[in-house]
This record gives sequence, structure tokens and C-alpha cells, in this order.
Amino acid sequence: MSSPTVCAEPVMGVEKPSRLSLANMVKLSVLGVVSLALLYAVWSLYLAGEPLFAVLVMAVLVGFALIYGNRRFYTARFVFPAVVTVGLFIAFPVIYTSYVGFTNYSASNLLSFHRVNDIHLSQVTVDKSSERPFFLLPVEGGYRLVLRGADGDLISDPFVADGQPQQLPMQASGELAAPAEAFLPARDMVRLRGELGAITALLPDGQSLTTSGIRTMAHVQPVFEELEDGRLRNRLDGGILVADHSVGFYRDEAGNQVAPGWRVNVGLDNFKHILFSEGIRGPMLEIFIWTVAFALLSVLFTFGVGVLLAVILQWEHLRFRGLYRILLILPYAVPGFISILVFRGLFNQNFGEINMILEAVFGIRPEWFTNPTLARAMTIIVNTWLGYPYMMLLAMGYLQSVPGDHAKAAALEGASPVRSFFSITLPQILPPFAPMLISAFAFNFNNLVLILLLTRGLPDIPGTLIPAGSTDLLASFTYRISFMDSGQNFGLAGAIATLIFFIVGAMAYANFVALRRAVAAKGK
Repeated sequence: MSSPTVCAEPVMGVEKPSRLSLANMVKLSVLGVVSLALLYAVWSLYLAGEPLFAVLVMAVLVGFALIYGNRRFYTARFVFPAVVTVGLFIAFPVIYTSYVGFTNYSASNLLSFHRVNDIHLSQVTVDKSSERPFFLLPVEGGYRLVLRGADGDLISDPFVADGQPQQLPMQASGELAAPAEAFLPARDMVRLRGELGAITALLPDGQSLTTSGIRTMAHVQPVFEELEDGRLRNRLDGGILVADHSVGFYRDEAGNQVAPGWRVNVGLDNFKHILFSEGIRGPMLEIFIWTVAFALLSVLFTFGVGVLLAVILQWEHLRFRGLYRILLILPYAVPGFISILVFRGLFNQNFGEINMILEAVFGIRPEWFTNPTLARAMTIIVNTWLGYPYMMLLAMGYLQSVPGDHAKAAALEGASPVRSFFSITLPQILPPFAPMLISAFAFNFNNLVLILLLTRGLPDIPGTLIPAGSTDLLASFTYRISFMDSGQNFGLAGAIATLIFFIVGAMAYANFVALRRAVAAKGK
């Protein structure tokens, strides 16, 4: 006998809320909030005069709205954050840096042409003979302007300081029966300096005065006026300034450049300076060779020391291995910048402990910071100290995967421990080490922090047109040109950074191919 089937009928007038509808509402709410936030960022960047960044954020906004607002792009939702991150923090900086390398962007060419034009037109000259101190007398509903002068005081009708342009006719005040305490204090006038700048005082003789200081007014007139053809004429001496867009400066009648300048495209000029100017090409070639040597030696020494210590710590008959392991990992636990500054003190030529020990034992005091060879040796020593713990930790893990039977079989065949290591152990741990060695090379190729904190690129290379030091890497060399040189030549630094990008990429790829072939050859 089959049991009766009970059918639940919906109760009239009672409807369960739809979970799908609620989820859609939440999704649309989040989508709307994020979109509005991005749209506000776009508008703020545009108002701040950064249209390029505004376009980038707008592209992110459009992609976000399309991908997360349409189910057809469901799978792209998991990739979109990574694509945006790569685009904003990797691709865009590289592209923008390369773009800067084709411009004259520097400390003297920071602004746009329109901004430079406005700066010249905003220059004013003050007629000192017309300068008069002024005061504000608070009255009901506003203030009255009082001008002091040798021929008597002048006073205006009441006005409101609201920042709008105003012309105040001045009239003789006679005997102004107001004590000094009745005038507005200086600190309050400072707060109103913006509003007071919009006021023009009209004297009875027809002269007009505007603010020339916090407490003074005078006849102020612009220095330059713009002619119909775009040239600027000096009202004082009649001189003419002509915009030269090939160099990004105004030129006077004698051909001299008049600062400030503006950004213009200079094509390959920066790259030509790097490749063909002897004062730049010579030191840059020396720095490039040292950079490659520094990166290779740093990888070689950190790898060699790290693997050697890992092999020693793997020796089962070594007592206190745990203590040694902790002590050898300590340099990795200390922040790098602290260790670098400590070594800077240890290597001090006059008071450093290293020179004190060397003088006491061998009677020598090496010039670590003034001799180019010793300075470079010091940077490699310090970098080896900073980098070997990482290699040691990796090697300790990789050595665990090497079968012990191989070493035992080699020992039975009469192979020495050294031969067994280079013939059996090293070929087995080198393949997983290869990507780490390539990344270590790329990192040391651009190890800016070590150079800036330890040597600051010194000692300088003599006879250069730009700041260049014997211990400078290409990264620190570019940093000094961009931010430490008085000229702050961002365009030249951008060109150098572009070359570094392609050089490092090519060398990293070449190292990867060479290591892969070497590992494949050893595996046969």
C-alpha cells in the first residue's frame, strides 16, 4: 500500500523573499558604490590636472563595470584584479618612464607651456613711490579701508570682504577719531589676505592701488603683456620673449633662455647623449661593467657560502647544529637597512672596528670609502653577508631531497666528498636553484638600497659631466641623476632606465637559457 503524497500548496498572500533577488541587490549595490568611488577618483584626478591618470582610472572603471556587471564575463572576474595590478604597477610605470626618456623633463622643465605662460604674465612690478600702509576698520556689516599717507589719511565706504573683485573709491578722512585698538589686528588681516587681494583702492587723483604686502598697498602692474602673435612684451624695457618649442624655453632678443621652461618632446636626444657624449658614455660604460660584475659576484658568493654552510649543517656528526643554524640565520632576521648602516660604521676608515683590528694585527688601515677597488670589494662583502642566509635556507631544503644512497655509492667507488658533491649533489640541487639564481641576479643588478646606504655611489669618477661614482650601479646612477643632482634631469634618467629595462630583460633571459642548457647537459 503506497503512502499518500502530500502536496504543499502556497498560502495565498504570503510570498517568500527571493534569495536570488536579494543577492542581485547586494551585488548591484557593491558595484554601484565601487563605480561611484572610481568615478569620483577620475573627476578628482582630472581637476588636479592629471588627465593621463584619470584616463587610466576610467579604463579600470569601465572594465570593472563590464566584467562584474555582466555574467558573460564571469571567468574574467578572477583574472581582472591581477591584470589591473600588473597594468598599473608594472606596465604603466615602464611605459611612462620610457615616455619621459623622450622628453626634456627636468627641474627646469617641469611645467606645461600654458602654466609657464601664466607665470610670466602673472609677474608684477610694484611702484614703491605709491606704496602706502593700510588698515581695516571693522564697522557694522563689514569693514572700511583706511590708507595712511604723508598728505593725510583716506577712507572708504563700508564694504564686505567676500573675495569678489571690488573697486573702493577713497576719500579724505579728515581727523579720523578711531583709536589704534579699533583697527583689525594683524593676525586677522593675514586670514583675509585672499579677500583683500581682490580689492582695488581708487584714489582721488585717479590712481589705483592694490595690495603689495600684508599691510601695504601700491600701484602694481604686470611686467609682461601678451601680443597677438603669442610673444610676450616687457612693459618696463620693451623687451620681447619668443617661445622656442624645440627646447621648451622662452628666449629673449639675445637668444638667452628664460626660466622656467616647459616639457617638450626631444626625440632621441637623451639616448644620443648617453651613447655619444664622452662625459656620459665613459662613466656609464664603467658603471655598466661594474653592475654586471657586482650582480654576478654577489650571486656567486651568496650561493657558494649559502650552499657550503648548508652542507656543513647537514653533517649528522656536527654537534649543536640547531644553535649554529639559528646563529647563521640571524642576518636574515635583521632588517637589511640596519645591517648596512652597522657595516658602514664597522668599515669606517678612522674609527671603524675593522680597521682597528687590521691595524693592530697587520699594521694597515685600508681606505674603504676613498679607494675605488676597496669600496667595490666592501660592497660585495656586505652584500654577501646580507644574501647568504636566503641561499642557505633554500639549500638546506633542496639537500633534503637528494637521496643519501647516491653519496654512499660514490663513496664505495672511492669518490671524495668534494667529488661526490660536485658530481652528484650539485647537479641535483641546481635545477630548482636556477630560477632563484636568476631572480637574485636581477635583484642585485638593481640593488639601489645597498649602494645608497653604504657608499652613496662614492668615490666619484673624475671628469664626468654628470654625477657618477665608482660604486654606483645603473639603478643608483639613475637615481642620482633624477633626485640628487642639482639639475634633476628626469628625461635623461628615463632614457637610462629604459636601457636598463631592456638590458636586464635580455641578460635574465640569456641566463635562464644558459642555466637550462647547463642543467640539461648535466642531467644526461
